[in-house]
Amino acid sequence: MTHTSTATPAAFPLTIHPHWRAAAEARGFGLLQRVKDRYHLLLSCKACGATHMSKIFVVMNSQPQCPRCIEARWQGDAEAAGLKWAGRDPESRHHGFYIAACGHRLRRQFELVKRAAEGICDLRCELCHSRKEQEEAAAQGWELIGPDPDGDPNYRLYRHLECGHSQRVARANMQTGRFGCGGCGENWPAAPSHLYAMQFKLPNGALLVKLGFSRNPESRLRHQLLKHHGLDAQILKTVPMPTGQLALQTEKRLHARLKSIFPDSIAPPDLYAGSINVRSEIYFADVTAEILRMLDEIANDSAA
Repeated sequence: MTHTSTATPAAFPLTIHPHWRAAAEARGFGLLQRVKDRYHLLLSCKACGATHMSKIFVVMNSQPQCPRCIEARWQGDAEAAGLKWAGRDPESRHHGFYIAACGHRLRRQFELVKRAAEGICDLRCELCHSRKEQEEAAAQGWELIGPDPDGDPNYRLYRHLECGHSQRVARANMQTGRFGCGGCGENWPAAPSHLYAMQFKLPNGALLVKLGFSRNPESRLRHQLLKHHGLDAQILKTVPMPTGQLALQTEKRLHARLKSIFPDSIAPPDLYAGSINVRSEIYFADVTAEILRMLDEIANDSAA
């Protein structure tokens, strides 16, 4: 009785076509064999010798990427940025983990680390930076509560340890102590103030309007803003505010609204530099009605 054996056929074709091999070679890879299924090839990187699997479509139509070379670039960027590579984030193909010089573990985008390696931007440890800001506040008798509720990156929300009052303060002012407490202080943050709208007619005929705040709007206009006392200027409206701190917060909110809704109404500083002693927050007269409407709304809310 004669026994015959038959070879088990491959689950997918093993043929490697010459134009596949040529495409892989042109892109810096050797083609070793077909793997997994009919759509995949095993490539060998000519730069580092590592192997990886790639789709035939990728080999023929784009540039395959060697995972080991990519990770080597990430490690190089980390070292150039002053970090130690700690591996990629398995939950995001755009992020990796790094160890900062302080020893803390950071999660950062690869592109951001690359920019830091090139000197375009800086990387910082949030834990160390937060501790530094807390120490700055404590040195002035304040406690850091958190980020600015209005979203200004230059401001933080702090609590005065002496009286418990909370307020927004520019970090630069907290570092230098150049501010007062709106709850117990005796200077402008705690003193009554006013929101105001002022109109200016420049010598060239341009009509402008300014929104601001001051303890004394009339003095602000006549003795601080006007570079020439003969300039045609007037106060259109004032709204009393209980504290300068609240006046400042409200003014910033109104300016943000105006700049968002009427970006083309912001007057360029060189237009009024010779007449008005400010460098920003001056608008063309077409937003005057809106400014007065907003001030009326605030006055009505205060009276309610």
